[in-house]
Amino acid sequence: MITIPESDLVVHPLCLGSNIFGGAAPEAESHLVMDAYRSHGGNFIDTADMYNQWIEGHVGGESESVIGSWMKSRGNRADMVIATKVSKLDRRPGLSAQNIIAACEESLDRLQTDYIDLYYSHSDDETVSLEETLGAYAQLIAEGKVRYIAASNFTAARLRESVEFSNANNLPSYIAVQDLYNLIVREGYEKDLAPTVAALGITNLPYYGIARGFLSGKYRPGVTEVDSKRAAGAREHANDKNYAVLAAMDEISAAHNDAPLSAIALAWLRSQPTVSAPISSARTVAQLEEIVQVIHLTADEVEKLNTLSAYLLLLPDE
Repeated sequence: MITIPESDLVVHPLCLGSNIFGGAAPEAESHLVMDAYRSHGGNFIDTADMYNQWIEGHVGGESESVIGSWMKSRGNRADMVIATKVSKLDRRPGLSAQNIIAACEESLDRLQTDYIDLYYSHSDDETVSLEETLGAYAQLIAEGKVRYIAASNFTAARLRESVEFSNANNLPSYIAVQDLYNLIVREGYEKDLAPTVAALGITNLPYYGIARGFLSGKYRPGVTEVDSKRAAGAREHANDKNYAVLAAMDEISAAHNDAPLSAIALAWLRSQPTVSAPISSARTVAQLEEIVQVIHLTADEVEKLNTLSAYLLLLPDE
């Protein structure tokens, strides 16, 4: 177990993503996945109010409802750390105080709980003052409905501005970010956000930790059919450079008792200085078993993967 910096949240090193719960993974199947995760000591689940509004016939909130029904039936709310988000649900957009407070109440109802452990601003909203947004979070924290807040999909400049405003005005401060980052998609996060995250002493709980499934090793040269809703997105990573990364991961797997490549990809993330618990999702119990293993890479293994996945660093003219 690890402790998220700037908090007393003690969590499993894998944060279970739930953006497919109540969608690609029906409720009963989602419950089985969470049961399997719990059997490995897992206690950290990430969701959002807008999951799965992109599916025809869905309106958002389905993932939260599935998690809520599972916690209710298992009687385990006190054992879990639940993260959810506000600002991207079509009927609850933005970060106004009125919207945050109303959205929080609706999320609490769907989750069948009276508090949220980690509440994210799912995206920035520059139309609302920081004083209003952070003041709403202060109210929810004072009422015991939210424990900590975090930010997702913020620029480095806005993250720093928000945290500095919080510190200067005795308001709650974002303790974490959730941003796209994985072994083969590094440049955007490492160049823009990572230095600010490090300077602020907070952490990244990154999404797409296995690159929409590419880093599971299922997508190889000549493989044309993969049973996944994310197959098209994963194939965007199909190139010689990334295939070389997979080949290196195969070698590392052999040195770790044939560990799943997904577990190795997540282990690489945990080795990065600004990352604590990466997020990954599973549609089935079999997929969960591949991502829940916690592997510890050697320094040489990390360096090999760093080198193979490195992006071109352009230095300014002197």
